[in-house]
Amino acid sequence: QVQLVESGGGLVQAGDSLKLSCAMSGRTISSYRMAWFRQTPGKERAFVAAVSRNSQTTVYTDSVRGRSTISRDSAKNTVYLQMNNLKPEDTAVYYCAADPSLFGNLRTTAVAYASWGQGTQVTVSS
Repeated sequence: QVQLVESGGGLVQAGDSLKLSCAMSGRTISSYRMAWFRQTPGKERAFVAAVSRNSQTTVYTDSVRGRSTISRDSAKNTVYLQMNNLKPEDTAVYYCAADPSLFGNLRTTAVAYASWGQGTQVTVSS
């Protein structure tokens, strides 16, 4: 059974950086495609970034591309999301997710991901 635990969120000012972490237990993270999503009150969970098993392929939503980096460390069984130049509109609960699928493009919809963490709050003040 896959368990995911996010950390690294917090209250920051616009322009600051944060690095979110998501530690997997129960399985080996190299068996999964990994992604980050975010959610604000009253809205659906939105895709942020995804990374392939071998880290060779990454996908980002337009609003974070160029200022965020998703990465993974198999030795630590952890996936990361480095976010720079944070903006107030980045305020959300951030979730990591695991996709066990073997083929096709990286998924950008929440329904494609089988396992989720509990989320970590990121608040960016202006």
